[in-house]
Formats: sequence, C-alpha cells, structure tokens
Amino acid sequence: MTAREFQLADLPPGATAPPRSRLGELLHRLVGPFRRGTPPAPQPAAGFYTDTTVCIGCKACEVACKQWNQLPADGFGFTGDSYDNTGGLSATSWRHVKFVEQFADVLPDRSRRVPLEVIPPPPTPAVPTLDRWLMMSDVCKHCAAAPCQQACPTGAILHNEFANVYIQADICNGCAYCIAACPFGVITRADFDGHAHKCTLCYDRQKDGLVPACAKACPTASIQFGPLAELRERARRRVEQLHARGVTGAYLYGDAPTDTYTELHSFYLLADRPEVYGLPAKPVNPWLHMRGDYLRTLLTGVVTLAALFAAVLAWGG
Repeated sequence: MTAREFQLADLPPGATAPPRSRLGELLHRLVGPFRRGTPPAPQPAAGFYTDTTVCIGCKACEVACKQWNQLPADGFGFTGDSYDNTGGLSATSWRHVKFVEQFADVLPDRSRRVPLEVIPPPPTPAVPTLDRWLMMSDVCKHCAAAPCQQACPTGAILHNEFANVYIQADICNGCAYCIAACPFGVITRADFDGHAHKCTLCYDRQKDGLVPACAKACPTASIQFGPLAELRERARRRVEQLHARGVTGAYLYGDAPTDTYTELHSFYLLADRPEVYGLPAKPVNPWLHMRGDYLRTLLTGVVTLAALFAAVLAWGG
C-alpha cells in the first residue's frame, strides 16, 4: 500500500484528500509507518472454562486446534507417559491433553509365590475404588495481567479487544523473556522462525462470531467458551452439583484473583491438587517483586559509587 493509499484509508467515507507537496509526501512516508492505527472497539471479555471431570482424553481439541491453525503434526511416537503422545504445550501444540493415572496396587508381588487364597479378589462394581484417570486439556491461561505481556520488550504481546493475550509473531524478536516470565510454562519459541507462539484463543474465529475450534470439537463440553461472567457462574453451579453428588474435592482453579496473581481467562474445574495436573499451587507474578529488585539495584549502585569514591579519595590522599 502506498503512502497515498494510507492517507485515503484514514479519511471518512466520501471525503477526498487534499493534494500534498513533495515535501509533505516525503514527511508522510517517513512518519506514516510509525503512526498508530485505530484499535478495534473493546468487546465483552471472553475465555475458556474447562471441566476436567468430564474430559475423556479423546484429543479432539488437539486435532481441531492443529487443523484450524495449520500447525504441523508432531508427537507421533508414544512418550511412555500413559497415552500422552505430545508431551506438553509447544510452539506447534497449542492444546495438550494431560493424562494423570492414579492406580493403587491391588495385587501383591507375584514373584513372592503368594498362595492364590491370599490374593484378595477384585473389587465388585458396587465397591468404589480410588483408581482413576484425571484428564485435562491444557492451554494458555490468558491471564488478566499477563507476566509475558509485561516482560515483552517489543510490544509483541498484547491484550486484544476480547481481553485475550495475543502474540504478534511479526513483532516478536525471539528474546524469550515471555517464556521465562510465564509461571505456567505455556509459551515456547519455534524452531522454524525463532518467534514465540501459543494459543490465540482462535482470534480470527472470534472476530467472525465463531466458537474456538477446540471448544467446537469437544464432544463432552469439557471445554466451554463464552463471556467470562457467564462461565464463572456456570462453573460455580457445577461445583455445587459435584459436591452434592459426593465429589467434595472438586473446586475451581484460577476463576478468582489471589494475593499473588490475577484471575485467569482460561480457568479450570479440578478434582485434585493443582500439582497433580502440573499447575502451580500458588502462581506468582514476577512483576510483584520488581519494585524491590529496582530498589536493591539502586542501593547497590549507590554503595558501589560510594565505595569507588572513597577508594579514589584514599588513593589521592
């Protein structure tokens, strides 16, 4: 697009641009690339609510994410960690279904030649056991105050009009500051371009009024998308329902802010401790410690300068 076309694009419909002098055209070419465009109008904050108690580990969300975002396939081989073949989130896997096996050893060691009558019979279906699979479709948390966005030196990471954390790959310089800042280990740097990549919450689909591909493909409604206020209310009702059914360990993770972190725009209903799912029990925003770091750096600089000044005076005396 030429500079003249940029000028015409800024005009209201039906208006015509006055002619420019050569000097004016030159100044416009120099200044035009640095002008900020008109941001899109803010929309109601939207996000994900993931109910892990109904996840069946089908990985339809992983496949739908890759298909829609045209991400290359990876993880064809088994990792040896249950039925997980992708291993974790990466620059080419923006969705990852975790398999957490919790099985008790019912039978004793057969190498000890224990008589058959000593081996307890298998439990009947009427007797509940602790054996279970915990499955969770992991994704970027789209934090309300994202440490990755605060650490980005180029402005490549921003909150879009839907309050989702979005990475502009063409502005990313590959410094990896966002990778170190994220307490959830979401962001990784791609080998093919050196830029950081993660879930965009299907920004292109949202702009057209469509549901993100992963939520659209989920057969059990484990992944739910919509306005955050509506999702939080729906999630709280689900927790009450599970408690009434005897699942007293069910709770919401990330739906409300804590003293060390803000609420997540992609929050979860869990049935065990966060660490079991690979989530931090108490995420901390590194930005909270920056004030103290700056103060300590300033004091260190003052003490260093004072020591150098004293050394110079002593040397001169």
